[in-house]
Amino acid sequence: MFSYQPSIRHKITLGYYAVAAIIIGVSIFTLIEMRFLEKKIIFGDVITQFFDATLEIRRFEKNYFLFENESDYRENLNYVNRAQELLGKHMEGFSAVSYLQPVTSLKEDLEDYKKLMDQYAALNRENEPSRRLQKKELEIKIRTKGKKIVTIAEDMSKTERMHLQRLLVYSQRFLIFSIIFLGILVIGIGQVLSRIVVRPLKLLEKGMEVIADGKFETIHIDSKDREIVSLTNAFTKMLKELELRQRHLVQAEKLASLGTLLSGVAHELNNPLSNISSSCQILIEEINDADIEYRGELLQQIEDQSDRARNIVRSLLEFSRNKEFSKDTLSLGTVLGETIGFIRGQIPAKVSITTSIPDNISIFADKQRVQQVFLNLIKNAIEAIGDEGSIVIEAQSHKAVDKIREDESEIYNYLRYHGKCTIEEDTVDIKISDTGSGIPAEVLPKVFDPFFTTKDVGKGSGLGLYIVHEIIEEHDGCIAVDSTPGKGTTFLIRLPLKK
Repeated sequence: MFSYQPSIRHKITLGYYAVAAIIIGVSIFTLIEMRFLEKKIIFGDVITQFFDATLEIRRFEKNYFLFENESDYRENLNYVNRAQELLGKHMEGFSAVSYLQPVTSLKEDLEDYKKLMDQYAALNRENEPSRRLQKKELEIKIRTKGKKIVTIAEDMSKTERMHLQRLLVYSQRFLIFSIIFLGILVIGIGQVLSRIVVRPLKLLEKGMEVIADGKFETIHIDSKDREIVSLTNAFTKMLKELELRQRHLVQAEKLASLGTLLSGVAHELNNPLSNISSSCQILIEEINDADIEYRGELLQQIEDQSDRARNIVRSLLEFSRNKEFSKDTLSLGTVLGETIGFIRGQIPAKVSITTSIPDNISIFADKQRVQQVFLNLIKNAIEAIGDEGSIVIEAQSHKAVDKIREDESEIYNYLRYHGKCTIEEDTVDIKISDTGSGIPAEVLPKVFDPFFTTKDVGKGSGLGLYIVHEIIEEHDGCIAVDSTPGKGTTFLIRLPLKK
């Protein structure tokens, strides 16, 4: 069964069509409004012409009454005809603006005015004194009728100007409203696009930053868009591949550490095996001559050295065995002593390792993993020192209340923290300091990044301190580092204390 899955492309296309439709609609409406405004302006000119014609009618009427020139009468009639022509051609428009009197009545007034002027002109041509009173009466009627026509024309002109001004105001308001509306629409579409496109991409970016920091956390994005879902699935697949490859690299690093241990263990095993060999040789040579007590001592030495060799081999097997993460209560001094024993044969003669671990300090940890932490840090210290120097390993426990009071204590003065440093629980702080070459300040923030190394090409994988950081985080602890070039480096580990 086909199920529709939305996509960003479809949403953007739909938004584009919606904006285009609105812009086209606003444009059509604006065009209609402009056409209507154009007609109103054109008709406003007609009204102005009509009003000017009525004024000219009155002007030539006045001149005709004063000077009785036939030319003034003809001009008067021309403008009456002009007014009638405008009125007849634009009857509908005049009807829309004539509120005081119907246009038909205005048309009749113009006809009446024309007839009165014709009568007056006829009497004027006769030039008889007996007609003077009749002419006076006609003059009064003509003036009254002319005044009425001009008043109506003036009112129509004012009304049309008011309509035109009002229409211009409405058009301006509509234009401003359209601009504001389109602006809000663009902003709204931008916000929608930001939510459906930019926000998921930002989440992907944050996820990639987390991955760049070495934390392979699954990316969860609340989006049903096909493109985002595809990207998320691709990143999830990539994360699984990276995680698998990381496990292989970690295992390779562990095997490299194991190779280092083997050379150290070979030296460690040489001592008990030499003692066993010597004791056996003496026993063989003096088996008949030696007394019972001396033979017992030799046999006891053989047993003790055999136990020592067996313990070394057992520790090595425990370290190399690939087992599930499991925490137990361990004596910190014993674990450190055993770890140092692994690499004792690789410690230069003029490099000393001093431990200051109270007997009552225990840690709740996975022995194999925590030994790998100590092994990596001690090996790095030995490499940084070279032929001569010292390594000091110290530890002390802290109560939660003490740390709350001493929140400016040593661990908080270190430059870089990695992990979950806590002061709400009882903890053990382990400090490993060396007198080596130190780490430059610009490099210090990167020492726990995966694949970062300051060693020459081919001499380091860049995973040692990254694995240390990962193991400490597995134990809900944290690690800090401080270093001064030329003076040495100090790593400080904080682990929760479980009783």
